Amino acid sequence: MSGFSADWLALREPADMRARNGELAAALSARLGQRAHLDVVDLGSGTGSNLRGTAPLLGQSQAWTLVDYDPRLLEAARGALAGWADTSRVVGDRLELTKDGRRITVAFRQADLARDLAAGLGEGADLVTASALFDLASPAFIRGFAGEVAQRRAVFYTVLTYNGIQRWTPRHPADNQMVAAFHGHQMRDKGFGPSAGPTAPAHLADAFRLAGYSVAEGDSPWLLSSRDAALVEELARGYLSAVRETGRIDPATLAAWGKVARTGAEVGHTDTLAMPA
Repeated sequence: MSGFSADWLALREPADMRARNGELAAALSARLGQRAHLDVVDLGSGTGSNLRGTAPLLGQSQAWTLVDYDPRLLEAARGALAGWADTSRVVGDRLELTKDGRRITVAFRQADLARDLAAGLGEGADLVTASALFDLASPAFIRGFAGEVAQRRAVFYTVLTYNGIQRWTPRHPADNQMVAAFHGHQMRDKGFGPSAGPTAPAHLADAFRLAGYSVAEGDSPWLLSSRDAALVEELARGYLSAVRETGRIDPATLAAWGKVARTGAEVGHTDTLAMPA
């Protein structure tokens, strides 16, 4: 369940790819990169960005299932993945891709993870992965999710979970007020119950450790500059809109904050890798 437009996902993808934590990516590759074949489930898959970022870390034969609530994003993923691959062909309702010598089969599953997580996950995955998802989920959902993954003895790898760091360039006197209000908005119910928001990385780590997994974490911040001007502008616009909805900041302060032409931003994220013993 992503809840975002294909245009927004495309705008953020270059920043997402740069931000991924290299040490955790290397650890995942060391664990799974030599497997003859892998079954992978990608939750809240959007247009397939996480596949494009993670598949190069894995072995020569991969079968992915992309899971999203929005059928339009799943359809957009078909086109985006076909354009990314070296070769692509449609076989039934699946895609068969090759990329840099890897053979990647992609299936598409529309599912409401909040209502039926087990159906969304399916059975038998070697790796369960996601990107920018769990800050939208509730602590209770995260606990249940960890239990489902542990039942399957799958490796878990998620990237770009928001961790609460939000800094703008140039700074404004109201920045601290704004980020507090933004976090209040982010912790509203996004479809999974009251969201964990910036506490999601800690909830993920705790839930998987309680399930008997070893857990590693790494920073994956967006460090945005003038090359990301369109993303910074859209990010500031959405941020301001979310803060306005809370009613916590007076209109004059909101107007003053919104008039600042921003040249950069830092948005903190955490990548998490959890592996069964």
